[in-house]
Amino acid sequence: MSDKVRARYTLEFKQEAVRLIRGGQSIASVSKSLGVAGQTIDNWLKAEAAGRLRGVTDKPFNAEQMEIARLRAELARTRMERDILKKAAAYFARESQ
Repeated sequence: MSDKVRARYTLEFKQEAVRLIRGGQSIASVSKSLGVAGQTIDNWLKAEAAGRLRGVTDKPFNAEQMEIARLRAELARTRMERDILKKAAAYFARESQ
């Protein structure tokens, strides 16, 4: 039996992950950027579609936690944009030679 502690995520964090995927990002990229398993995010997508997406109920979340979730999502978007620009720069550098 493993000694791993099960991670718990706020509803806002889950909703932000779902929003990123609905916005066009892949599950793999959102999973990598947020540090959450892809299967977990897939489960959140299914729960959201069925109207059963819930967050941690035993701990109230505060403004700091909401800000951290927002900043993580913004960082994920920024990293994705950076990676796209890197690929585009490499492509055009090869093309101009």
